[in-house]
Amino acid sequence: MTLSALEVNTLKHAPAVEGVLPAVLHRWSPRSFADREVSPEDLKKVFEAARWAASSYNEQPWRYLVGKRGSETYKKIFSTLIGFNQGWAKTAPVLILGVASTKFTHNGSPNGYGLYDLGAASSYLTLQASELGLKTHQMAGFDQEAARKAFGIPEDYVLGSVIALGYLGEPAALGHEQMISMEVAPRERKPLSEVVLSAWGEAAKLG
Repeated sequence: MTLSALEVNTLKHAPAVEGVLPAVLHRWSPRSFADREVSPEDLKKVFEAARWAASSYNEQPWRYLVGKRGSETYKKIFSTLIGFNQGWAKTAPVLILGVASTKFTHNGSPNGYGLYDLGAASSYLTLQASELGLKTHQMAGFDQEAARKAFGIPEDYVLGSVIALGYLGEPAALGHEQMISMEVAPRERKPLSEVVLSAWGEAAKLG
């Protein structure tokens, strides 16, 4: 028997770590979204969170194309997704495409950190969504050139990811064995000793 949305959501919560924000521990990336719209108020809040992310020279190089289900923007973003992602993302009430400028506005010089800053802003977005009881799933699987053409995105902007946003749906609604299996699998992360270092290949002593 497939687990319910409530059971899966509990399963996906990271182990409690004292002092770590609950929104961080509760954030995960489902593929099943409920047939429920995101309110304009909550949609504004997730972008407000992204707006306050740090960026090089406070450039704020990110731009977000946001489409609500049924809108032309949504249809354009959806049309660029690979087939596998179209199979589940069609249930998400909001699709978002993030892009970032590769030049600084104050002098026109190259900004090598625009994509990094877009990622930081998108992380704020996903955590704010988690705090509001919303779910997000970021996708690399889309046709960047098709997206650039569909929206007339200038060449001096680099494309990031497409983000599906909405409320958690039932895993069984995915109707695809592989997707359901991924949906109900426990989350895993590498230990800190593998990713936090004092020298290359040497774990940092944090305690």
